[in-house]
Amino acid sequence: MSNIAATFSALKAQNKTALVTFITAGDPGRESTVPLMHALVAGGADIIELGVPFSDPMAEGPVIQRACERALANGVGIHDVFDYVAEFRKTNQTTPVVLMGYANPIERIGAAEFIARSTAVGADGAIVVDYPPEECEEFAAAMRAAGLDLIFLLAPTSTGQRIEQVAKVGGGFSYYVSLKGVTGAGNIDVADVAQRLTAIRQHVKLPIGVGFGIRDGATARAVAEVADAVVIGSRIIQEIETAGKDGAVAAVQAFTTSIRTALDA
Repeated sequence: MSNIAATFSALKAQNKTALVTFITAGDPGRESTVPLMHALVAGGADIIELGVPFSDPMAEGPVIQRACERALANGVGIHDVFDYVAEFRKTNQTTPVVLMGYANPIERIGAAEFIARSTAVGADGAIVVDYPPEECEEFAAAMRAAGLDLIFLLAPTSTGQRIEQVAKVGGGFSYYVSLKGVTGAGNIDVADVAQRLTAIRQHVKLPIGVGFGIRDGATARAVAEVADAVVIGSRIIQEIETAGKDGAVAAVQAFTTSIRTALDA
């Protein structure tokens, strides 16, 4: 059982919904990432998605685009992301870390190198937004053989064929994008999400996390009624933007705590 699967299993036994949180590595500063990761855990996050900075993050709204721009301006790339995970693992060996980003950085260093480095530093999986499941069965198999989960996105527009393919090759959990749009946009229709998750679960037996548009405790709690995990990214990045380097860690921990409290109420 992978670390991600074990985490979901333990939470299910406690009748708790997983809180999955996203930050971009290198934002707001090179030295900020590991303290922010620990702040997320201290606030109650169960899984961390660590964004790999990329110049063309096509699924992201302006908030996470700005985070990528700041990280790239700080000179942070994929090798730094591996270093951050290794540093985090010196004091936290249990919280799953998922590397989230786009195909270009992986293609640049090579899939084998990406898998080897991910394993060496203690990452648990990856979300590669522009890797369609139909085209990366070999990569998914190599990840699985290394003990890593390859997590795929599903959307309101996903066909039955796409859902079946994700069920075939995906690992860890499936990430349901609740909106037809980019990260941070719009408001979630929880009733619609519930209906679509029911259809997805006919094929996908992995836990399902819901993201894109969860901005506060009330929304998180509503989504938790129908999902196995809530995923929050843009709202956390907004906290970082508002607080700046000096206040980011405290602001992120306080916000994460508020979401955890709402989920556990």
